[in-house]
Amino acid sequence: MLDKNDYKGIIKSIGLVFGDIGTSPIYTLTVIFLLTPPTLAHVMGILSLIIWTLVIVVTIEYAWLAMSLGQKGEGGTIVLQQLIIPLLKSGRKISFVTLLTFIGISLLFGDGVITPAISILSAVEGLTLIPGFEGTGKDTLVIVAAFIAILLFAFQKKGTEKVAWVFGPIMVLWFGLLAVSGLINIIDFPTILKALNPYFGIEFLVENGITGFILLSQVILCATGGEALYADMGHLGKLPIIRAWYFVFFALLLNYLGQGAYIIAHPGAHNVLFEMIFHQAQFFYVPFLIISIFATVIASQAMISGMFSIVYQGITTRVLPMLRVDYTSSELMSQIYIDFVNWFLLFSVLAVMFIFRESYLLAEAYGLAVTGTMTLTGIMMTWIFYLKGNKLKTSIAVLVTIVDMAFLLSSFHKIPYGGYWSIVLAIIPFSIIMIFTSGQKRLYKALSPLDLDVFLNGYNIIYNSISKIKGTALFFARDVKKIPPYIANTMFNNNILYEDNIIVSLIMTDNPFGVSGSFKSQLGDGLRVYEIYMGYMEVVDVESILKESGVEEKIIFYGLEDIASENLIWNIYSIIKRNTPAFVLFYKLPSHKLHGVLSRIEM
Repeated sequence: MLDKNDYKGIIKSIGLVFGDIGTSPIYTLTVIFLLTPPTLAHVMGILSLIIWTLVIVVTIEYAWLAMSLGQKGEGGTIVLQQLIIPLLKSGRKISFVTLLTFIGISLLFGDGVITPAISILSAVEGLTLIPGFEGTGKDTLVIVAAFIAILLFAFQKKGTEKVAWVFGPIMVLWFGLLAVSGLINIIDFPTILKALNPYFGIEFLVENGITGFILLSQVILCATGGEALYADMGHLGKLPIIRAWYFVFFALLLNYLGQGAYIIAHPGAHNVLFEMIFHQAQFFYVPFLIISIFATVIASQAMISGMFSIVYQGITTRVLPMLRVDYTSSELMSQIYIDFVNWFLLFSVLAVMFIFRESYLLAEAYGLAVTGTMTLTGIMMTWIFYLKGNKLKTSIAVLVTIVDMAFLLSSFHKIPYGGYWSIVLAIIPFSIIMIFTSGQKRLYKALSPLDLDVFLNGYNIIYNSISKIKGTALFFARDVKKIPPYIANTMFNNNILYEDNIIVSLIMTDNPFGVSGSFKSQLGDGLRVYEIYMGYMEVVDVESILKESGVEEKIIFYGLEDIASENLIWNIYSIIKRNTPAFVLFYKLPSHKLHGVLSRIEM
């Protein structure tokens, strides 16, 4: 028996996880039957493919296989990377997995742009069925959709915690309406239930050959957002999401079957879901349209929040440059806002809205990033199951990955028709990641950090020979065994030495969560080491951790680099470094205590 908290968890999951996949019925069948005649055989075949896509890709791949792989209940692309690396021995294999992770993160950015654009625009297009609005032009519809998107992104800085509690009930209502509207049409044409048989899907693919295969690129639209089940596992828990998926799957199943029955009765239908509702209950159409717009906004909100989390994970795992992070909740530190990401997403969303102008054209750009992400997930989890010796899950994961690859190959045909936008949008973060990670490695070598033994020899001499400044000074180093040159310059060249000097090291753990801080070794007179261990998904308050250990610093030193290079790539890296906040600013350390030490580096 489920208790009150179980139901709360399910409703919250429905609101925060299933917005994207829940709004797919607005456009999926509409787009498909613009490309193929709505004959009985085609409708049955397409419905069968949609149903079994939801079963294989969402239920088996994500709800079962992927969600059985987690660290402390966390999921997502970076979690898969953290799980697989300890199982590998070869450096080349680790590099390959890292590359797959970078590609996965970049493809999710493509989703983050196209999801709000297609969801909001497709809902707004429902206005044209309201009497008196039939002649509404494309430009007007795009402007209305753009206005909704601007309001949504402008609201992000205030935080969504205050309104998030309404997401669940609205989405429960939305799925309830989808189920009821679908059921009404199924009752009128119960033969449509035969589409549950996978035979009809297989027959459609066999009889239609290359055309049927290409249509798989539109069929996959029904599963967009399926990756959210795994990615959001840590926020809401595995069990509530899986239980919510049972309800969502049933509602989607009824609605798609109902839409299929409506298409058979009305083969001339264009905007299938909205026309179906208008035909069933004209008086209820406007309320339904308003609810659908709310549902698309909620779907977009989930994607935006997800993008903030992904970027933050990228920053803390040092694959993305530091960006300013604001905390929008006094209770939940995981509620974050990243200004640059927010406005860059908005700019990109508005751009694709005005470029494509219609949801069915946007559908041509949609799907490539989704299928790419699903394929990468399939490859990585198959690898993990194989390395762990789980033969059953390895075999099933292989079959699922083959299905993912079929969808991906089918989506390649979209590239010249707008699919290239998914690639363009993914190339931007991928290029930043590759340049930044390569630059960080090159910079670390160029800085020539001192071995601890060499540093201590110099430190002990100078500490005993010059007068010290009263108080405590903090220095930051990634690895205490390798002392950054800015520390040596401060102490040895500038003769700035405090009575108490603490080298702070932030160490990323293999787990998503968990924070601990403590003093380690006493390296010498007046020289201590403080280590903070943190999960790669943690939002860490460094100042409060230090205070809990009794550290009351007078000044905080940190390193700054002035990079000079004739190489284009390193010049781009230099621009990225100059335009992103320093390490100490990212972790919200008190600005009045900060003192940057500049080093000029030739790269």
